[in-house]
Amino acid sequence: MTPASLRLLELARTLALHYRTLPSARASMVTGSVADGLSDFYSDVDMAVYHSELPGEEDLASIRETLSGSAERRWLLGDRAKGTLIESFVVGGVECQVIHATPEAVKEQIDSIVLEHQVVTPAHKAMSGLLKGVPLFGEALLRSWKDCLAEFPEPLAEKMVRHYLNLNFFPIWGLTHQFTQRDATLFYQQSLLEAAQNLLGVLSGLNRVYYTTFQFKRSRKFIEGLRLRPHNLYERLERLFDLDVEAAGRELEDLVESTLALLEEHMPQIDTQAARRRIGWRQQPWQLETLQQAIAGRPEGGVRVK
Repeated sequence: MTPASLRLLELARTLALHYRTLPSARASMVTGSVADGLSDFYSDVDMAVYHSELPGEEDLASIRETLSGSAERRWLLGDRAKGTLIESFVVGGVECQVIHATPEAVKEQIDSIVLEHQVVTPAHKAMSGLLKGVPLFGEALLRSWKDCLAEFPEPLAEKMVRHYLNLNFFPIWGLTHQFTQRDATLFYQQSLLEAAQNLLGVLSGLNRVYYTTFQFKRSRKFIEGLRLRPHNLYERLERLFDLDVEAAGRELEDLVESTLALLEEHMPQIDTQAARRRIGWRQQPWQLETLQQAIAGRPEGGVRVK
């Protein structure tokens, strides 16, 4: 754990002591880079406090003022009616982002993933946070949620793979002339990013790991936690954005082909044929002679419309 992580963990424990005095408080944990032990001196504290019912604004303001000398927030998100608030304030120069939620709101999020198998939702980030979160108090409640999430649903794994695979990997490798000759830098970067995200989505499903493109950070730690992955995946994905268009296309094509091979070996029920047809494909220019022959061969008076 980095020195910054140790100090921020100490700060989170201090915050938790104050929140624990609220009659509604049932559990709390710290997540994010602090839980990972990877914080630096630009990092904030991400933590959650779970309440039987959300505390009133006066109670929250009182705790903020006690901790930081001011009741002011940087920002506030969420909906009391749905049982979740997220507030941000500063303590000793460190931004503290605190989620306040009811167990019912957490259970609803868990069910959306574990029972309803939702794929495209930031709730995957919340589930990852719950799994790796470091308890500050209320360990029994947190453990019950962790146990619920620990066994990754097989239907969700397959649904994730099918979803990200069906988005297709835009065949950059076959269209390099379009990107290099048509002032398409933004289109190229967008296509490259989406392909990388889809690749990670497929591999996350294959590895039974919760995944969302929302605020995706700490990619090295995430990727190295995937047991099934193409060799040197982290380094190769990072390098994609520094290579020229043709080299990046070839690298991405190889990564996609390696990922398809892993799918075919470890999740053979997934149909990879549509994606496989794009491997090796290169767009060819049309020939003037062929076009002229097609034009010359049309019926007199043009094409008849029935």
